[in-house]
Amino acid sequence: MSKEVKEFFSTYSDFVTKVTSEPSLDLEALKDSLQDIEKNSPVKSARLLTAALGLGSESGEFVEIVKKMFLQGKPPSEENIFHMKRELGDIMWYWVTACAALELDPFEVISENQEKLEARYGEKFEVTRSEVRKEGDL
Repeated sequence: MSKEVKEFFSTYSDFVTKVTSEPSLDLEALKDSLQDIEKNSPVKSARLLTAALGLGSESGEFVEIVKKMFLQGKPPSEENIFHMKRELGDIMWYWVTACAALELDPFEVISENQEKLEARYGEKFEVTRSEVRKEGDL
């Protein structure tokens, strides 16, 4: 590796450290953050962390199968569909864990999502409604 490339990565690494939060750099600061959230809110920190990490990793596993089917010629066989089914089950497990961590009723979450999408799209999806949203429409 050239001297310039090494210097670039060294400089960039220093920059990354400067713009990273303290709880992301220091275990004690992370513990303080978790305890503060736990003490001052109904959020169950450990469950929420488990859910967030799990949702990301299990979604990635599902996406990997889809990627291989559409971009690498993997067949949509019964075996691959079963594999996706298993990953969707794992995603659901972590989703329910997130609801529990936030003390949310899963049925209310689904209902609110349906109401949000009905307000956004009405009876039919339209690209413009997807791209240009009303204020407050998350």
